[in-house]
Amino acid sequence: MFSHIMIGTNDLDRAKSFYDAALGALGIPPSRADGHRIFYMTPSGIFAVTTPIDGEPATHANGGTIGFAAKSPDEANAWHAAGIAAGGTTCEDPPGVREGSVGKMYLAYLRDPDGNKICALHRM
Repeated sequence: MFSHIMIGTNDLDRAKSFYDAALGALGIPPSRADGHRIFYMTPSGIFAVTTPIDGEPATHANGGTIGFAAKSPDEANAWHAAGIAAGGTTCEDPPGVREGSVGKMYLAYLRDPDGNKICALHRM
């Protein structure tokens, strides 16, 4: 359904360090840069981070979350730990199993250094 997701940052170097670490824990190679953007290329789509082209500060979405697929609870935990070590902050409940209308999922939530809410999700 999606070709790519792009979010904003106010510090591209900081964002690159954070996402290279966090996404690296999910087996995603380091980003490619093109000046004011970085791209994480995968067979299932592209995740990108950019400094806003309008020159205004980047802001995060209220109520928005971007989820990254994890192969296992251990991989989600490694993603969470890498994100914390790279400057992210934990949010929501601690990583763990949650049950909902779509079944059991293992979820780990973070806010990146710009405040964007992200999670690693493993469907059980």
